[in-house]
Amino acid sequence: MPRGRSASYDDQRTLILERAAALFAKHGYPSTSMNQVAQACELSKATLYHYYRDKYSLLVSIADGHVSRLAALVDDEATLALDSEARLRHLIHRIVEEYAGAQDAHRVLTEDVRFLEPQDRERVLGKERRVVAGFADAVAQVRPGAPGAPLAKPLTMLLFGMVNWMFTWMKPDGALSHAAMGPIVADLFLGGIGKVQLPPAAVPQAAPEP
Repeated sequence: MPRGRSASYDDQRTLILERAAALFAKHGYPSTSMNQVAQACELSKATLYHYYRDKYSLLVSIADGHVSRLAALVDDEATLALDSEARLRHLIHRIVEEYAGAQDAHRVLTEDVRFLEPQDRERVLGKERRVVAGFADAVAQVRPGAPGAPLAKPLTMLLFGMVNWMFTWMKPDGALSHAAMGPIVADLFLGGIGKVQLPPAAVPQAAPEP
């Protein structure tokens, strides 16, 4: 019987995708070579080709993998028994935290999806539409007495406008983590600026009395 792939094989593929995503995010997909990816992974070019046949297959795996995780997150949320506002808050918290470990992949998804072949691009964009539809449904549920349908998607896109570009200014070692930013985004979106609360961990502590 054929032998299955080892765990180290899958771990190596994951590492390659992470390093390639970092290079694509920094330099852009067209300006990144397989030599650069191999060097970043400390692999020979021949070994790199053992895992991925070309640079395009890396792009497809990064973009499709990232958006698939977001779509799975939305699908999972739909199974939870939460009221409308709690559901939307939980969605926002989870997607912000998902971006915490996927900033490079998210930049690739937003900036390099145009380099995908039509069939691959349509598949990735179809999953993006599923994510948007899931959030739009949650937004509409929060506004049961209002004409939700016409505004649900525009409001959702405004929400994503806050979330999608956090990677451009948030620092990994900054005062606010992605876990802290999730509730802030939810407060701002659902209640307005007056409802935003500073997370306890970010509140400056008074110096102890001598």
